[in-house]
Amino acid sequence: MKASQFFISTLKEAPADAEVVSHKLMTRAGLIKKLGAGIYNYMPMGLRVIRKVEAIVREEMNRAGAVEVTMPVVQPAEMWEETGRFEKMGPELLRIKDRHGRDFVIQPTSEEVVTDIARQELKSYKQLPKNFYQIQTKFRDERRPRFGLMRGREFIMKDAYSFDKDRDTAQISYQTMRAAYKRIFDRFGLQYRAVRADSGAIGGDLSEEFQVIASTGEDAIVYCPSSDYAANIEKAEALAPAGPRPAAAQTMARVATPGNSTCESVAAQLGLPLSQTVKSLVLATDKLDDKGDVAGSQVWLLLLRGDHEMNEIKVAKVPGLDVGFRFATVAEIEEHFGCQPGYLGPIGLKQPVKLVVDREVAVMADWVCGANEADFHITGVNFGRDLPEPDVVADLRNVVAGDKSPDGAGELAIERGIEVGHVFYLGTKYSQAMNATFLAENGKPSLFEMGCYGIGVTRLPAAAIEQNHDERGIIWPDAIAPFTVVVCPIGMDRSEPVKEAAEKLHAELLALGVDVILDDRGERPGAMFADWELIGVPHRVVLSDRGLKEGQVEYQHRRDTEATKLAAADVLGHLKQRLGL
Repeated sequence: MKASQFFISTLKEAPADAEVVSHKLMTRAGLIKKLGAGIYNYMPMGLRVIRKVEAIVREEMNRAGAVEVTMPVVQPAEMWEETGRFEKMGPELLRIKDRHGRDFVIQPTSEEVVTDIARQELKSYKQLPKNFYQIQTKFRDERRPRFGLMRGREFIMKDAYSFDKDRDTAQISYQTMRAAYKRIFDRFGLQYRAVRADSGAIGGDLSEEFQVIASTGEDAIVYCPSSDYAANIEKAEALAPAGPRPAAAQTMARVATPGNSTCESVAAQLGLPLSQTVKSLVLATDKLDDKGDVAGSQVWLLLLRGDHEMNEIKVAKVPGLDVGFRFATVAEIEEHFGCQPGYLGPIGLKQPVKLVVDREVAVMADWVCGANEADFHITGVNFGRDLPEPDVVADLRNVVAGDKSPDGAGELAIERGIEVGHVFYLGTKYSQAMNATFLAENGKPSLFEMGCYGIGVTRLPAAAIEQNHDERGIIWPDAIAPFTVVVCPIGMDRSEPVKEAAEKLHAELLALGVDVILDDRGERPGAMFADWELIGVPHRVVLSDRGLKEGQVEYQHRRDTEATKLAAADVLGHLKQRLGL
């Protein structure tokens, strides 16, 4: 490829709305152009990266025995109604109507459609296992699209779906996909972790995320440095403290805390560690009548240590709260506690509530909480003496660095990551909802055991940039760079020897199957080099009239601080060695 034939559109400055490095650099390097909120044109340079990501994903999926299909972007709502997700997914699911008033959705994922394929086409256990995958455009109406391709509304995803005859073979399919994912991310040359995860709206009971390590990542990754344990913060278990609850050593007392409504300010006033305070979180669950209207509500009080944060995913698994909860209204709080938020606690309630206590709080003694009166707190509170033992004790919190690892191998550490892949074991969640069956070996209908497996194709380049950049621009791994080698001739339009040598090297690299671009635009050396450093091409060869007269060319890897002089006759061999050819 010659640069004069290609389209290069670099910018000196990033747009004002670009918050993270990848968004800034992808825009400046001319990889993407914003069309609307969370919607981008993939420009020629960016599309080359995306196509390379797709090619690697496709090779490894085929290698793992998956079969490629393409399912419609616009899907009939009826299938989504079969599984209940038409309503359950909420506003992220973009719903449209055709001219006849029929409901459709723009696919965010395709469990329903692929299950429909299976129930029509896979009739017997003899046809199993099967794994269908697609690399297709998706749309999710994100509340706050941001960070360029990392949190866009329209994106490209590889989604795969396995169908098996029983749970045991489904586990084999899951592990096959997990191994394929590891090969894929290894080929990208990225630092990543496979972490245990919650299944979210997809469903299922076994799930792992593939997280690219990056300081700007949206997800907190919990891991044990001395073992292979890794989980996202939603999934990581906070172990119950070892040992019994200490005996009460203080008398309960009501103390004035004027203007101090937070655990932090109360602890500071009283000269206590924040870990001695307890925060109150008030939730509610609604009981619906036959018409779907609220017929009654139950108020719940959750107690967490003052220095801990509630984990909503864990809370949603507490019996009684697993039907769906919300934060209580101010009116509900005043009705049950007699006080506005900020000074709430479990003592002296106006009406009874369901009390759920975090594991840490359950073994605390002499703790501090709100007094259910503005500007007052209570110190020296103890279970069994000052209030009944809690109805439920559960893991309600996010783990913190230094907590014990659930595998017993040491303490936990936390780093940031960007989710680029996710594997789920679904079981019969979708096949049961859609009555998708096959004839088992016993001649009776049986539900498919399913798995699903996603990779964010357009998010991956952004994640790679977050992990590979410097002050000059992007540093692409060879596998997904838009071009692997750039040949930069200085004064090509003025020097026949330079032109001849540059075109010869370009042709030789093309013949070897190298993805090479020859910059024949006639740019000044500084501008030319700045463009390619911004774009991030890994290998650069510079040819000049003076160098060729001395029998030399310059080679520089994008990570090198300075160029290396090579004999002109040796440059092809050097590149072949660096590229593993």
